[in-house]
Amino acid sequence: VQLQASGGGLVQAGDSLRLSCAASGTSTSSSAMGWFRQAPGKEREFVATVSKTSMITDYADSVKGRFTISRDNAKNTVYLQMSSVKPEDTAVYYCAARLTPSIRVVVRSRDDVNYWGQGTLVTVSS
Repeated sequence: VQLQASGGGLVQAGDSLRLSCAASGTSTSSSAMGWFRQAPGKEREFVATVSKTSMITDYADSVKGRFTISRDNAKNTVYLQMSSVKPEDTAVYYCAARLTPSIRVVVRSRDDVNYWGQGTLVTVSS
């Protein structure tokens, strides 16, 4: 199973950016999906998550109202639309998958992640 994250880059504060995570070797429809991020010198933290059928989404307080997670199971891809980015959003962003039979399960904890993507760097300048 491989998760390939892309879409990172250097942007200015207030800009928008969309990250993508493409899965291979498995179907995203079998997993709750999420995005985590890790800033320099900090632990990896939860950003956003979506359940298998998109019934449930959840966000970290720090990104609520600015980021939107979505998924296209037909394309085996999960997205993170980032708007009104701030310098404190600078981090390596990782997509994550949690295998589950439930349509109500999401992935908020690193301990629940079965697969990680390789990460994509987002740098926000002020």
